[in-house]
Amino acid sequence: MKKEKKQNIVPLKDLNLTDRFLFDEVLEDRETYQDILSIIFGKDISLLDQPQTEKELRVSPLIRSIRMDVFVMSEEQSIYNTEMQDTRKADLAKRSRYYQSLIDTGLLEPGVPNYNFLNQSFVIIIMTFDLFGYGKYVYTFENRCKEVPGCSLGDGAVKIFINTKGKNADEVSEELIEFLKYVEHFTNETANQVKSERVRRVHDRVCKVKVNEEVGVKYMQAWEEKYYEREEGREEGRIEDRITGRAEGRIKTLVNQVCRKLAKGMDAAAIADMLEEDEDVIRDICGVARQYEPDYDIESITEELLLSKSEY
Repeated sequence: MKKEKKQNIVPLKDLNLTDRFLFDEVLEDRETYQDILSIIFGKDISLLDQPQTEKELRVSPLIRSIRMDVFVMSEEQSIYNTEMQDTRKADLAKRSRYYQSLIDTGLLEPGVPNYNFLNQSFVIIIMTFDLFGYGKYVYTFENRCKEVPGCSLGDGAVKIFINTKGKNADEVSEELIEFLKYVEHFTNETANQVKSERVRRVHDRVCKVKVNEEVGVKYMQAWEEKYYEREEGREEGRIEDRITGRAEGRIKTLVNQVCRKLAKGMDAAAIADMLEEDEDVIRDICGVARQYEPDYDIESITEELLLSKSEY
């Protein structure tokens, strides 16, 4: 058993910032988190408190709690929750909604009569894939009026999805692109080539974390906990193998149908209507399928969907 674990574990020194453990450890440093937020927003941001990692929010034992990667308040009283997402999941959009709602529950003390005291809050998800398929490095969502698109609700709730594989370099800063390339492809050579002083400081923090003995012990403990959780999950999963096999066949058939409709230029709503399927399900499939157009690799799309489903 021990031999197997040593073979499977990725050494701390080989991790990229796409690994949630390293991401949390690096951003636990206030100056580093300030630099990263400043890169994302294109302006200097000063933090009021020390960032909290793996912060749990629970308003009742009867509803689902959340565990945020990195949480902090700025000197301007804005709230920032930043998440690293290396695996495509179909529920990311609604997860951001749920996170923001639970964040809000802790921002007003009992008896405060004016909801305008709610802090501005940002839920930021850094992804190694293009969730929406439009080739943007950054997707920023605010609540706006459907009938008057220029009319913003002004509720102070902002969700930002950042894609390391964006293509619109002319619409974002060179510093952001350097940072996102560094996040996904960490090497000393990459760090030495960047022009941004902020990215270099992030790299210095990464290097310090990777050689820290206490962090190394913490990493091994976290890995062992996840290992045993996976083993328990595999044991439970053996009972459900037959059900899973049937589900895979169903999903593959649906993927094939959706891809044929996409090739004809149909959108998700029209496909859902024609196939009489839930529109959210079809949108999830379309989101993955667009990464494989125009050839639409059915096997790969199905595999990716099943992987995301298994991690809900």
